[in-house]
Amino acid sequence: MYVSHLTLHDFRSYASADVALEPGVTAFIGRNGQGKTNLVEAIDYLSRLASHRVASDTPLVRAGADQAVIRAAVVRDGRTAVLEIELNPGKSNRARINRSPLPRSRELIGLVRTVVFSPEDLTLVKGDPSDRRRFLDDLLVLRTPRLAGVRSDYDRVLRQRNSLLKTSRMSKGSLETLGVWDAHLARTGAELLAERLALVEGLRPYVGKAYETVARGATRDDADIEYKPSFDLAGRTERDDLTEALLAEVERRRGDELDRGLSLVGPHRDELLLRLGELPVKGYASHGESWSFALALRLASYDLLRADGDDPILILDDVFAELDTERRAQLADLVAGAEQVLVTAAVAADVPAALAGTRYTVGNGEVVREQ
Repeated sequence: MYVSHLTLHDFRSYASADVALEPGVTAFIGRNGQGKTNLVEAIDYLSRLASHRVASDTPLVRAGADQAVIRAAVVRDGRTAVLEIELNPGKSNRARINRSPLPRSRELIGLVRTVVFSPEDLTLVKGDPSDRRRFLDDLLVLRTPRLAGVRSDYDRVLRQRNSLLKTSRMSKGSLETLGVWDAHLARTGAELLAERLALVEGLRPYVGKAYETVARGATRDDADIEYKPSFDLAGRTERDDLTEALLAEVERRRGDELDRGLSLVGPHRDELLLRLGELPVKGYASHGESWSFALALRLASYDLLRADGDDPILILDDVFAELDTERRAQLADLVAGAEQVLVTAAVAADVPAALAGTRYTVGNGEVVREQ
């Protein structure tokens, strides 16, 4: 799988841009603030319908414009499809495949798969639990696009339920309504929880292998991940069992939730634990170890997606500037064989020799291929 052409209209800093791409490595070189990351961000957005840099669509639309358009020709198994998303902040986005409108924009998810390495990856290790939950859910949706609907349903149920819990004095009718939302929370939460548990078990061996590769002197037994739910599951992993368990725990915590006006049980309270040996990575790992673990999580994601039968597009967004020479070379060697690798860097010297390929200079609103 690779992108053969990218077209942008009013996306980020670009009034318009047309970039021809090829399999193999393509590097975008330019000073900070010139728009090189905007190009790869657009491709990643088509993959997940979300940016790895910002939480909403509004910053993605060029100042002064009402909407933005991302269009990409994607080649898979020798066949080309043109994917398009029209971003309309404050309104519904619109998606098309080969110019034909889709009923829902989220039907684009998973048609092109990306794995992004970026300086923000340190938040996977040092950030809040929500950053690690988002990492899991993004990977879940890439592997199984229908889970985008489950994720959206759970978020909607959670908002409705929290709104009820914030009511200072609940009437009998309000409590009955809360019971309905309890059932919705248990049902959608159990499905999301079951999928996360299975994902972590599938991802775990890849994390150990990747950490061994990128960390000096490490073995694959050094790095481990574990899913920590908001309450004891007693070994339950099946969806029906988890639904019952969630509902029972919600009822048990009813008083606490009413006192705090907040849902205290469910996947939104869970954590992905990261360990080096017996110690948690957060708070104990050095800066270098933290970077190695973050890289291992991304590499593990890539390997897991490849094991599904796809070769995702790898995006290395200004990541080499954050790494020492040895880690640069290690990462470059690991990803050089991918079907398509997109690299951004401030200076050409930051791009390792193993990733020599097509290069574009980005500056003054122009993307120019080097001869």
